[in-house]
Amino acid sequence: MMKAEGNIGFTLYKRVEIETATKNFNKAQIIGEGGQGTVYKAVLDGTVVAKKKCKEIDESRKMDFMQELVILYRVNHPNIVKLLGCCLQFEAPMLVYEFVENKTLQELLDLQRSKRFHVTLGTRLRIAAESANALGHLHSLPHPILHGDVKPANILLAEGLVAKMSDFGCSTIDEKTQSMLKGTPGYIDPEYLLEYQLTAKNDVYSFGVILLELLTGKRPLSKESKTLASMFQEAMMDGTFHELLDSEIIDEASMGVLHQIAVLAIQCLALPGMTRPVMEQVAKELRRLALSDEVQQCPQPSLVLEGLNFAVMGSMCTTSLLYTEGNSTGVYDLEKKTLMSTEFAR
Repeated sequence: MMKAEGNIGFTLYKRVEIETATKNFNKAQIIGEGGQGTVYKAVLDGTVVAKKKCKEIDESRKMDFMQELVILYRVNHPNIVKLLGCCLQFEAPMLVYEFVENKTLQELLDLQRSKRFHVTLGTRLRIAAESANALGHLHSLPHPILHGDVKPANILLAEGLVAKMSDFGCSTIDEKTQSMLKGTPGYIDPEYLLEYQLTAKNDVYSFGVILLELLTGKRPLSKESKTLASMFQEAMMDGTFHELLDSEIIDEASMGVLHQIAVLAIQCLALPGMTRPVMEQVAKELRRLALSDEVQQCPQPSLVLEGLNFAVMGSMCTTSLLYTEGNSTGVYDLEKKTLMSTEFAR
């Protein structure tokens, strides 16, 4: 392990450290699998980490790793998972990120749907505002970072249910045509499906779907494969949107406030995409609604279930995430380039 010169806190790990931490990638260490890869629980220098091994083997992913390293290292935001270091001595390089001890928004929504937790409208709006704030920050950088797979499973919830945007495996600098489909069914912008050209407005659309989930408690795709977005848009047009709202939150605010949230979600889903608001505007409106007197009058009850306390998990560990990008022949030996790149990113 060594520190990158001039980059305080950024660590380059050795291969043996990663192998030891993951017990040679033992299957018993797997804590999650998804479209972007497999996540392993591990320990580095006494710190709990999660190592993500991506499934993609496209040769073009080689340079994507270096790009992601540069753009993510310069990001420092309370609602974005922080890049801490990397290892470049495998066939596929790996990134070390801050790890959040608590669960994801997806898990919280699933528990809410099962009626095992009650998540107030105020809490939902705050989580949404923090997530929107994170995306707004990424989009407003000198070289904008586009997430490409915005969904509840990629919004981690730290102590106090503080939202942290994670999993930038699909991130790219500026608008760029993609060689393969990015995103998750139910959250993918219809416009993106036309040309596979990722833009900030695609992230806005995906976030709009999340807003609908928070507002209705429903999943993005029905059993009949009808999208929540299309159902809600139809309901807004015929004036029956209130029938889709989550009954748990109807009494926590006036119909006027709920209508404002619904209108904001519809704006995020608008076609053509150029008419959608920017994420900074969305975040500002959500903060305003979350701080309104009638929303604030309903405090969030403790979220405790079988020993799990979602809201208060004790002190959050200093932890990290290890991501593997791509898989190609030969071993990456890019330490010098990485040091130069991260220094340039400063």
